[in-house]
Amino acid sequence: MTTATLSHNKVAAPALPGWLVLLLAALLAGFGLSCLAGGAQSALPGVPTLERSVKAAYLSKFLGYVDFAEPAPNAPLHVGVLAADDIAAELTRITAGRPVNGRPVLVRRLRDGDALDGLEMVFIGADATRPVQALRNAAEKSVLSVTEMDNGLQQGAVINFRLVDNRVRFEVSLPAAEKSGLRLSSRLLSVAYHIQKDKP
Repeated sequence: MTTATLSHNKVAAPALPGWLVLLLAALLAGFGLSCLAGGAQSALPGVPTLERSVKAAYLSKFLGYVDFAEPAPNAPLHVGVLAADDIAAELTRITAGRPVNGRPVLVRRLRDGDALDGLEMVFIGADATRPVQALRNAAEKSVLSVTEMDNGLQQGAVINFRLVDNRVRFEVSLPAAEKSGLRLSSRLLSVAYHIQKDKP
């Protein structure tokens, strides 16, 4: 995989890969867009909202579009989830029995201050009390960091979720990826809502 920059930040629908088309279709097929606004609660206890389900689905797909070091054949991909138990549960369900590039996915719930050793990716929820510290630790350990903050990229995240026109989109920081020693696929960059190319 090679890192690529784009001359534009939005792409036409025909260029979207199949997995993204399915995600966008789910957003439109019979679901009220109101559940995406303001973190609305699911009507059923223990069932994540559509927004949270879409974010978990994105996380599972991100794993296939980043070059991670593989210490051993078929070694698991470890994903830490901080301050977002609902996404941790949904991501566990999505990835159960579904390896990514031949590697099984293991999800670990984290608490503020937990070490990020052994992780390939960490998702830092909006309720994390020390997100900047977690982002610094992720960069130091070459862990792909994903956040859901208004200023996630400015804080050092590689990928940050945003709600745009009531849809879950994501933005990417190439400087943060470089700092973390990560190579992002051009296919991932081609469907990003926004790409930050210069250091904030």
